[in-house]
Amino acid sequence: MKMKSLKIGDLEIHVPIIQGGMGIGISLSKLASAVANMGGVGIISTVGIGMTGQQSNLSWKKANIEGVRREIRKARELSSGVLGVNVMAVLTDFSDLVKTSIEEGIDIIFSGAGLPLDLPSYLVKGQKTMLVPIVSSGRAANIITQKWKQNYDYLPDAFVVEGPKAGGHLGFKSEALQDVSNKLENLVDEVVKVAQEIKEKFNKEVPVIAAGGLFTGKDIHSIMKRGATGVQLGTRFVATEECDASQEFKQAVVDANEKDIQIIKSPVGMPGRTIFNRFLQEAEDGQRRPTGCKHNCLRSCNPKTTMYCIADALFSAFKGNFADGFAFVGSNAGRVNKITTVKEIFTELQEEYNLAR
Repeated sequence: MKMKSLKIGDLEIHVPIIQGGMGIGISLSKLASAVANMGGVGIISTVGIGMTGQQSNLSWKKANIEGVRREIRKARELSSGVLGVNVMAVLTDFSDLVKTSIEEGIDIIFSGAGLPLDLPSYLVKGQKTMLVPIVSSGRAANIITQKWKQNYDYLPDAFVVEGPKAGGHLGFKSEALQDVSNKLENLVDEVVKVAQEIKEKFNKEVPVIAAGGLFTGKDIHSIMKRGATGVQLGTRFVATEECDASQEFKQAVVDANEKDIQIIKSPVGMPGRTIFNRFLQEAEDGQRRPTGCKHNCLRSCNPKTTMYCIADALFSAFKGNFADGFAFVGSNAGRVNKITTVKEIFTELQEEYNLAR
């Protein structure tokens, strides 16, 4: 038995697996198209995407715009499947990245790291881009629903609910990461309730996609029994041949064990889950303070107080330079023990899902 397909608006996703957006440069056109070709949703991360190209003569803003165009078009050449972008609400060029993605006809925009309250304002008549907020509670899902309906007469096309075991930036205070109420299962219950209220009140189906700490087909089966109709996986796809990161980045994930995975305070102002390394220790010791701000990429980053430039650190890691950077990962990164392929992961997840039925 195959997993049940997922519908987001008019889009049919044959395998209800969404590949998480991972930046800087970890999920670009190569990984996204490979996932889309397997029937899932491939996501291009837009954060700092301009750093991954050859536009050294362009401003940060223009390089990112050109980077989004380049990667969406490359992914379209490689796949006819469903493609999305991830645009963090905290980015200073949020509006440019959203507008460009819509102009390029992207299927879905996923947006979190803050509440994307004005996301529907960028929709263009005739375009069919779906809008999916990433939330960490039923309350956040409810706020977005009310604001979008009130200000734009628009309802979310789906929700991604991300629990505290996710990789990268987390939508929780550090002290709340261990709260039982914040377990993914409980958060899914909350957001499913919001989705049911939307259906009852407005007659619109809003799928709930679960994310954070999911690793096996058994995990997928279990969370779907709670009412999720899709899942988002990030770290699982890093150590694949198709991932856009350097070989050194992939190997760092393969080599990491459970004790290496630690929570840090990010310059974004949120806790983040990483493979802790010497660079991060040096940052904590005050040895990595930037002399100024080269990029002005994050609304919440203050170069006068931040411990390091997160854009430069993530870009260094993307290239394989961990002396000057680090990797964001999910809680299950220690379970990744080899470099495989996207096809092999999909096959394994389906087999595990069937055994759990």
